[in-house]
Amino acid sequence: MDDITLMIKELTEVDGVPGHEREVRIKMEEFLQPLSETLLKDRLGGVLGKKTGLEGGPKILLAGHLDEIGFMITHITSKGFLRFIQLGGWWPHNVLSQRVKVKTRKGEYLGIIGSKPPHALEKEEREKVMKLKELYIDIGAKNEEEAKAMGVRPGDWVVPASDFTTMRDGELWVAKALDNRAGCALAIEVLKRLTSVEHPNVVYAGATVQEEVGSRGAGTVAKLIEPDIAFALDVGIAYDTPGNEAYPMTCNVGDGPLVMLFDATMIPHTGLRDLVMDTAEELGINIQVDALAGGGTDAAKFHTNDIGCPSLVVGFATRYIHSHNSIMAKRDFEQAADLLTAVIKKLDRETINALLDS
Repeated sequence: MDDITLMIKELTEVDGVPGHEREVRIKMEEFLQPLSETLLKDRLGGVLGKKTGLEGGPKILLAGHLDEIGFMITHITSKGFLRFIQLGGWWPHNVLSQRVKVKTRKGEYLGIIGSKPPHALEKEEREKVMKLKELYIDIGAKNEEEAKAMGVRPGDWVVPASDFTTMRDGELWVAKALDNRAGCALAIEVLKRLTSVEHPNVVYAGATVQEEVGSRGAGTVAKLIEPDIAFALDVGIAYDTPGNEAYPMTCNVGDGPLVMLFDATMIPHTGLRDLVMDTAEELGINIQVDALAGGGTDAAKFHTNDIGCPSLVVGFATRYIHSHNSIMAKRDFEQAADLLTAVIKKLDRETINALLDS
């Protein structure tokens, strides 16, 4: 397994839902520490490595987010089953009968999200979308008292149980939490590539917390460093699966990095977008684009920080996001790293001032 794939494996197999990112942050720090002059942290748990190319140069932010989607326990039934709420967006049918890990003060327990067998479903039940409030987690407890004795209590968190693997001889990565450990890994990889090249700025690369519940950590990270330019590194939706043939965009796994043209929270800065797309053309990298009426990323908070910060979302077309198993291409990751490294080498004060006038 090559170094990049191993990094993705390690980052996706640690667990951290919104508000509980500590395990992921520790792993992130392990990768950032050798590459950074110093580590900076906000009070919510975001972490950034710093690499100075030119003292006093523009501040460039590259950030993924540490958190993955999951659940929080709300109460225990008399029979020992666990009710829960979502942390991040789930489609309920993606979780039926899936394995999860319930994290308690006394340890971690395997849980199964309960569902009725088809034999017991009424006709109207078969035709409706289940609601999360109707579901529960089975940890094998006999009753409420036994569940409590295991250490379970309201507020405990739950994460998908899913190991990293690959497809197509390593060309495709399959894992939980690619949203957004892939973005975290991209921040690390770009910082690594900058250790051996000159660049006219100060780069801060790392990750925020609580993106999946409203980009809360993006605001604190932006306040921490007051960036001049920001890149939110995140996954996007792949439309190369059956059922998406009529969608106007073509975002295919393996066909190049993804740039978001629009979402519900941000219109990217035109000059920065053009610089990235022009640089991709120079490098012979195919850029894919998407525009979404719903959803958003940490760029929502980055671009409105202080008096404004030109921002852009760069990422990867990814299948089956917000589920137990997503798929993305190693090639898209490597090309995104090539692209961002080249762009950062261009981002001197003069270039940024010209962008602001565009």
